Amino acid sequence: MVCETFTRSNSIICRLDPRLRVVVGVALSVVLALSHNFPVLFAGLAAGVVFAAFARLPIRPAAKRFAAVNLFVGFVALFLPFTMSGGTLFRLGRVAFSRAGVLKGAEVLIKSNAIVLIFTGLLSTVELPRLGKALEALGAPRKLGQIFYFTVRYIDLLHHEYERLRNAMRVRCFRPGLSLHTYRTYGYLIGMLLVKSFDRSERVLNAMKCRGFRGEFHTLQRLQFRQRDAVFAIVCGVFIVLLVSMHLL
Repeated sequence: MVCETFTRSNSIICRLDPRLRVVVGVALSVVLALSHNFPVLFAGLAAGVVFAAFARLPIRPAAKRFAAVNLFVGFVALFLPFTMSGGTLFRLGRVAFSRAGVLKGAEVLIKSNAIVLIFTGLLSTVELPRLGKALEALGAPRKLGQIFYFTVRYIDLLHHEYERLRNAMRVRCFRPGLSLHTYRTYGYLIGMLLVKSFDRSERVLNAMKCRGFRGEFHTLQRLQFRQRDAVFAIVCGVFIVLLVSMHLL
């Protein structure tokens, strides 16, 4: 599965209780999202790098994901110096770069990378059934966990179906361009994805009913809070308190 690229690792992070990883990831992300203090953001970015290193994420798939994130976030941050007022930092011809815009763009870049690193290091290494069980154990509704599981699972299936259709288009010598034929072809592609996803959902629903599915996923791995989880919780708790203290100063 594309969505479970990082679950094959057997790192220290992978052996931690997924419930604890969810709590720590959400707590750190909330602190970073609400903070505008650069020392706090850099500390969160460093924590994300540490989590990713201990999770032993494969470099190439992780780099592709972060390239996609930074492509979007960088595009947004690029226009902030032109659209925000707050003092001119420097000029390039007639274009003025505002100091507030440059700082806000840097804040957005650091904050987004820190949060993505934290969630990738902590949660991308959890198998989807275990992550659903962890969310349910933390009080999330069972239906919400099942919706999450099916959403992630079928994003992956749609990705594979899209790749298959795109390869079929390449075999037929399709080359995209700014033409009506290209727009029509992509419209057919999207329509085929919708039709195939609906047909697949019907087949999977019937198959699950035949196998006695009653609205609950079973797993052989139990969620247990061990000594290493307590140590990790204490260290992360102290770190979060330090971040909050730095934010309030």
